[in-house]
Formats: sequence, C-alpha cells, structure tokens
Amino acid sequence: MTDPLRLGIAGLGTVGTGVVKIVRQKAELLAARAGRPVVITAVSARTRDKDRGVNLSDYAWEDDPVALATRDDVDVFVELMGGSDGPAKAATEAAIAAGKDVVTANKAMLAHHGQALATAAESAGSVLRFEAAVAGGIPVIKALTEGLAGNDITRVMGVMNGTCNYILTRMQATGQGYNALFEEADKLGYLEADPNLDVGGIDAGHKLALLSSIAFGTQVNFDAVELEGIQSVTLEDINHAADMGYRIKLLGVAQLTGRGLEQRMSPCLVPASSPLGQLEGGTNMVVLEGDMVEQIVLRGPGAGEGPTASAVMADVMDIARGIRLSTFGQPATRLQQAKPARAATPAPYYLRMSLEDKPGALAKVATVLGEAGISINRMRQYRHDDTTAPVLIVTHKTTRTALDGALDAMTKLDVIASAPVALRIETV
Repeated sequence: MTDPLRLGIAGLGTVGTGVVKIVRQKAELLAARAGRPVVITAVSARTRDKDRGVNLSDYAWEDDPVALATRDDVDVFVELMGGSDGPAKAATEAAIAAGKDVVTANKAMLAHHGQALATAAESAGSVLRFEAAVAGGIPVIKALTEGLAGNDITRVMGVMNGTCNYILTRMQATGQGYNALFEEADKLGYLEADPNLDVGGIDAGHKLALLSSIAFGTQVNFDAVELEGIQSVTLEDINHAADMGYRIKLLGVAQLTGRGLEQRMSPCLVPASSPLGQLEGGTNMVVLEGDMVEQIVLRGPGAGEGPTASAVMADVMDIARGIRLSTFGQPATRLQQAKPARAATPAPYYLRMSLEDKPGALAKVATVLGEAGISINRMRQYRHDDTTAPVLIVTHKTTRTALDGALDAMTKLDVIASAPVALRIETV
C-alpha cells in the first residue's frame, strides 16, 4: 500500500500535541516502518487559538469532533479528549458508524462502554485500539493480545497510577505524611482535575478492568472492581511495613478463580526486594503471569507527552501496516460475562491497631482472630508513652470474608482504641 494513512486528531492537550510532533518530526521513519506515509489531515480541540508549541496550520480545523470523525479525508479517528461520555463517546460512535478505525487513550470511556463500542466496531469492520489507555508507554496491550496469545493468563497485577506511587515512595524517602506529599504532587501537576481519580484508585481501576478483559476473555466490568485508595495509608504504616521487609503500593490484581473473576485495586504490601517493591516515583509496572511463560515484568513511564503519544502511534502504525485485531484480543461476541468474586483468594494480611494498655488486651484480639479461623504469623508491639499501645499483626493466609468478620468483632472489644487498618500482603 502506498496511499497515505490519514489521521484526524480530536484533543490537542499534552498527548495530542505529542502525536502531532511525532508525525511531523518522524515522517520518513514512520513511512519506512509502515510501508506507507502517515499524515494528519484535520484536528479538533476546544480552543482554536491556543499556543500549543506545534504548527497546526497545515491541517483542517473542526470545532465539532463528531464532524472531524466523519470527514471523508480521515481514515483513523484519534480520540484524545478524555471523559467517559460526552463528546469523546459521541465522536467515537460516529467514527465507527462511518466505517473509520479508532485509536484512543480514553480508559474511562472504554472501562464504562468498552463492550458496546467493541461490538459496534467489529460489526462495522472497524478497528478500535487503545494501547495508550493503559500504563502510558508500556506496550502491555500488545503483550497480552500478541506476545502472550499462546498462554492462559493466570494473573495480572501492577502499579498503574504513577501519582499514587510517587506519593507512597516519597512518604518513605522523606518521612513526610500523606497530606504533605499530596500537596507536593498537586503542585507538580501530577494530580487529575478530580484528585480522587488518582488517589481513590479509580484511574488505575479503569486500567485494570481493561487488562482483565483481554487477559481472561471477559466483558469489561469496571463496576466489579474493588476500589480502595491510598488516603488511609499513614507514614506509620510505611515505616512498619519497611521494618518487616515490605513496601506499600497501590496494587491492581486480577485473576480468574473457580469462584469468579477477582478484580481489586487497593494498597497492598509487597516484598521490598521484588520488582514491584523496588519501583520508585511515577513509574508504572505491570506483571503478567501465564501458564507457558510463567512471569513477565513490564516497566516504564506511565504518563506524559512522549510515552503516551508513543503508545498512540504504536496503534496507528499497526493499522497502517494492515494489522486488524479484535478490540479485546478476541471477537466481542465471544467475551463472557464473568461472575465477580470478592477477594476470594486467601492471602496473609497486615493489621495495625491501637490497644488500650490493659492486661489481657492482646489475648482478646488473638481470641477474636482464632474464632474467625485466622492464625497469627508474627506480631510486634512498639514502645509507647501514653495509655494506648500500637500493635502490628501479620496473619497467615486467610480470606477477606473471614478477616472482615474478625475486624467487625474487634471493633466491639473494650480494648480497641482505634479502628484497625488491614492491608493485604500480595505474593509476587
């Protein structure tokens, strides 16, 4: 094929301008690798006259992204506006209806509407690709759909929000608490306009739901993802975990068990010596486990102009080469509705609590755990100067259901000074 592949880009923020720069600056390289030129014919954004640091005068301008998506001189609609609904969804649907291929970085839209959009695209003979929606520059979608296509995937896990990893690693490095590091991340521009998307685990939960669909051949079900953010993690937890050889990460884990599909995004303890434990700053890491390859670790920048634009262009180049894959690795009509399972796989847990400094306080806690069928692996009590004693307990493997029952019973004890904190310890 020698005809150029013509792109229409909707959204000219950080990622959109990054894509424009790649197409302009690497035209010869892209053409050589794709076997045909890749060009931009039209663009769209909310503000036309804004200085974006890149020349847009060569391209037609559309105020309405739906109009852009249906132009005759656009082969691939590149959606970089964001948002689960509104203009992004309307323009994507219009592009598919017009027989266009779509490349998007919109994890929220796909997490909420991925099944419907994939079904529509495949019915129309269009391709819908989203490498840039998960883990920035890390080619995890390609790894699952292509590199590991001969594997039954047994588990997917990873650190998929750089902002949370930045806050948690800075807490340990500087000795500052969560609130101080939250403000630092905000000043550096790391937080979304709605910070809860980051620190509440929602952004990373969107990504996990998409990876689960590909890994296990299931329909995207973001509503089934158990979400817990990092707001309750204290500097005390960070330090205590380090004393025991662990680090705390906002960790996404998905696995298909006999009870159903587990999808959870929550703060977990991981071994400090593991690849996940050594992950610093805003970097992302995804761990894929398959029956043939055992474990694959992918590490790289999870956001930013260059890494995310690079992922967008990976999808564009596949389309330019004539590679046409199903959205989630197999036809949307074959994807199964998975039964959600709430943390069914047993695991050890870290418990932090403050006990009244009374005789028999620890014995009462141990009795509650024993009655729930939970055994104690190790326990530490730290020095204290007041009337309460900080106590840490690491359990042997147990289910979250059993643990929740024990925690509820503990809160009724007359020796508990504050609500216990429980964090799962994940085997890596």
